[in-house]
Amino acid sequence: MSRPPNGFWAQALADPERTVLVATDGEEWTAGRLHTEVNRLVHGLRAAGLERGDSFAVVLPNGVEFLTAYLAASQAGFYLVPVNHHLVGPEIAWIVADSGARVLIAHERFGDAARHAADEAKLPADRRYAVGRVAGFRAYGELLDGQPGSVPADRTLGWVMNYTSGTTGRPRGIRRPLPGKLPEETYLGGFLGIFGIKPFDGNVHLVCSPLYHTAVLQFAGASLHIGHRLVLMDKWTPEEMLRLIDTRQCTHTHMVPTQFHRLLALPDHTRAAYDVSSMRHAIHGAAPCPDHVKRAMIEWWGHSVEEYYAASEGGGAFATAEDWLKKPGTVGKAWPISELAVFDDDGNKLPPGELGTVYMKMSTGGFSYHKDETKTRKNRIGDFFTVGDLGYLDDDGYLFLRDRKIDMIISGGVNIYPAEIEAALLTHPAVADAAAFGIPHDDWGEAVKAVVEAAPGFAPGETLAAEILGHCARQLAGYKRPGSVDFIETMPRDPNGKLYKRRLRDPYWEGRTRPV
Repeated sequence: MSRPPNGFWAQALADPERTVLVATDGEEWTAGRLHTEVNRLVHGLRAAGLERGDSFAVVLPNGVEFLTAYLAASQAGFYLVPVNHHLVGPEIAWIVADSGARVLIAHERFGDAARHAADEAKLPADRRYAVGRVAGFRAYGELLDGQPGSVPADRTLGWVMNYTSGTTGRPRGIRRPLPGKLPEETYLGGFLGIFGIKPFDGNVHLVCSPLYHTAVLQFAGASLHIGHRLVLMDKWTPEEMLRLIDTRQCTHTHMVPTQFHRLLALPDHTRAAYDVSSMRHAIHGAAPCPDHVKRAMIEWWGHSVEEYYAASEGGGAFATAEDWLKKPGTVGKAWPISELAVFDDDGNKLPPGELGTVYMKMSTGGFSYHKDETKTRKNRIGDFFTVGDLGYLDDDGYLFLRDRKIDMIISGGVNIYPAEIEAALLTHPAVADAAAFGIPHDDWGEAVKAVVEAAPGFAPGETLAAEILGHCARQLAGYKRPGSVDFIETMPRDPNGKLYKRRLRDPYWEGRTRPV
């Protein structure tokens, strides 16, 4: 196949026996088998009353059912609403109701929260389906039973409607207009070309984070559409990831810095036991990566370690390992389909080297926040939009980030950036994870607080806190140093590395108003 057909569906018809998916239990799926399941789901959802432009929600782990839902929505003109399965019932209910989802598909692992959500969202009993057993839900198989595996009529491209993380308020759906085209009329794998990843070419994509995350599903979907095999992980562990890279000869993956940190914490003999030389593109994003962690990963995995900056709303910037080594700390230059700019608080574009709010513009089309035109307008300057990150562009167009604007600490009128403090904390061997943020101070407005997750073998307490504070004194200027350290058993991050800093910070501000 010198030039493969465009999109999974055409490839499945051309070569149905090709293995396209390795499930979390190791079972291999051919293109033809997956294609049949996708077609049956489209027929089932239409029989349940869904029409072009309707949405349906899924609360699912990584698995065949998730990808079936993605491909079904993409060829039937539906909106797929992936829900973070770590959310509780009322949070899921908000997304189900706000999105207007006409069907909810949930896994029994998340059954209690899904049932609560369906009840609160007043979803009819015949619109609830469960993989496994959930009280009050019909079996997922009932959506497929009796449905043909034939290609459905009136095929038209659908989209994913992701919801923002909700770290600073209620999550909002990011809705893009449906193009009204056949799926094959849009090149669905072009996103990966930004990173130099080619169609077919022996590529095997390892899905090592939850598919409900925007970037994870986008990487996996694009890979599937340009002929790559997918290898799915359910619950990530560092050694299992190394094993799969070795045994399945994985060539590219999407990662977050937390995974880097935990891979590097493995004993030397464990790391040496696995061959990762097949990895061509280990692309990371979603959270800041401390310089020492990035350097250590490049030393181990070589120049496959690459970085991007983007948001669920769009992107973005990309940095190869060579870029980063030349300009340490950069998240890269603008994608060919994107433009970057930095503006001040008055909406003036800033020149290179000046710190301000980072804005992006996409050439591939716009978006709006579902049912929230105020937020849609608020975060824009012309065609540019922002998610509130602070940074600057250098003379060569490379972007350097500082922090999220909402997380910046202002102490005695001085701006302090938590990411710099967190990077220093993570260089201490006793620190498995760390967060820094501002807490109330009567004289300065805010003081720097550090919250630390202790590494295995280290006992949290006053002695360790003093040792960590002394470490910071050697690493940071006086005004940046934490005044105190609190310990937490597990840092509140989602599996993609996004820190829910608000959950840490808010208790300290109870009854007080933050100055920013």
